[in-house]
Amino acid sequence: MRAARLRRRTVLGLLLAASVLAASPSLALAATVPVRVRIIKGSRQGPPTVDPKLADLQGQLGRLAYQRWDQVVEQRAEMDFNKPLSITLPDGAILELVLVDARKDTVTFEVKVPARKTHSRLTIAKDQRIVHQVTSETNGDAFFATVRPWP
Repeated sequence: MRAARLRRRTVLGLLLAASVLAASPSLALAATVPVRVRIIKGSRQGPPTVDPKLADLQGQLGRLAYQRWDQVVEQRAEMDFNKPLSITLPDGAILELVLVDARKDTVTFEVKVPARKTHSRLTIAKDQRIVHQVTSETNGDAFFATVRPWP
């Protein structure tokens, strides 16, 4: 009787270990976060307009001091932890977005523009997005990055 129980426990333990090993590839895949990044241009000049591609941001953009908004770049990516996603800004500088933390309903990114020595850490909740200025204003224009995890 004891031998049968011991054998049953051993088999159950082996099955449990095998199921954990079989699940590990899916756990690795879950370590990425899908992200939608857009570079947009805000301008203080010209008639007040919002590019139709930015309709989902209109509420956020209306609170900023710019009256004209145009989308310049859009990129979607599956981001891995601590692996930068690089996007070239219209002025030639490189924006680096790095996923540094992910929880059930939030993610934290580092946003860097090394040429301007800027570095920010931003936490975004699921179903939310940030609009973050990434260039200084020049002649009434500035560029912003919008980041939305799990688009």
